Parts: sequence; C-alpha cells; structure tokens
Amino acid sequence: MDNIREALKGMSAAERKNLLEELKAEDQKATRDRREAYEALRAQFAHEVKSHLLPLVEDVRQFREWIEKEADGFYSVMRDYGQLRKEEQSSFTIVDGDMKMEVRSNKVKTFDERADMAAERLMEYLKAYVAGSEKGYDDPMYQLAMTLLERNRQGDLDYKNISKLYEMEDRFDEEYKSIMGLFRESHTVTKTAVNFYFWQRDKNGVWRRVEPSFCRL
Repeated sequence: MDNIREALKGMSAAERKNLLEELKAEDQKATRDRREAYEALRAQFAHEVKSHLLPLVEDVRQFREWIEKEADGFYSVMRDYGQLRKEEQSSFTIVDGDMKMEVRSNKVKTFDERADMAAERLMEYLKAYVAGSEKGYDDPMYQLAMTLLERNRQGDLDYKNISKLYEMEDRFDEEYKSIMGLFRESHTVTKTAVNFYFWQRDKNGVWRRVEPSFCRL
C-alpha cells in the first residue's frame, strides 16, 4: 500500500487521470464479463430444461391418448363379458398382481357458449380496471381474476375457478355483476370427465399411489 502511495505521489495530474480511467475500464470489463458469463449459463440451463421437458410432456400426452383409447376398448370387453355391476356403470377398477388401476368417470359442470362471451367481457373489464389501478398489472385482484380465467387442456373454463369469481362481486361494480350473471346463465351443460388412478403394491403388501405427475414425485 505504501508503495502505491509513493507511486501516485510521483504521478502528474494527467497520469493519475489516465490511471483512473484505465481502472474504471478494467472494472467495467470485469462487470461485463460476469454478466456475459451469467447470461451464457442462463441460456444453457434454459436450453437443457427445455430439451428434457418438451419430450417428457409429449410422452405424457401420448400416454393419455393411448390409455383413453385402451380403457374405452377394455370397457367394451367388460360389458360384453358381463363384468359391469349395472348397465349405466362407467367407472371401474382392475387389479392384476401388484398393479391396480381405477378409471373414474364423473359428471362435471361446465358452460355453454355464453361463458365465452362472458370471459371476453371480463377480460375487457379487467383491462379497464388495470388502467385505473395504481398497481396496474401487478394488482393482486387482476392477477387472481386472470388466473381463474385460465382454461384446461381441452380449452374449457374450470367451473370451480369461475365460481370463485362470484365471491368477488362485492368488490366491483354492476358491470362485473352483469358478467357474473352471464356466467351463471351458461351453467346449463354437463359432460363426463374421465380420470385415471394407479397403485402398485409394495413389498409389505400396501398399495402405494403411482402418480405420473411432476409435482407428486
């Protein structure tokens, strides 16, 4: 440190200025190099995630399509073989060795075309709401409403999510209530939802749920 002080004392003002500029340039270069290294690592990580994720998603999609067709075909076999308890039965469970599968069919509430009109009106309403909100698109009410408007893989609105929108009627005006009324009017259609559940018996004879879900692993 003393040597540095002595060296600086021997420099002219111009030399000190040049040295300072050189040190700043080196510092900026080091910062730039760190940023570029980080961005390169980020891009590499994102690419690797994508290369693993997309094939996995495609495999799951194909498995879903395959099992739906196979389960429908096996259902016909069960019906012809007389293995259904009643004619209108749509759910069933099969067990073979250490593997068990349940096909559960449920009637679920859904919407007709009026819900699509209500969803469009609500999105326009929310855009206007954001324009008058101090928090803008970060407003939690806006984010919650938009999340509840998300559709499933078939492109349908979720009945339970839309029902949660009704709970916010007292926070908004008559236009919002009118939109909710249109959603309610569209609750006239029911459809069948088919879900698949799997179990495997462990070495102790206990059935353990097998879930092909990233969040369940």
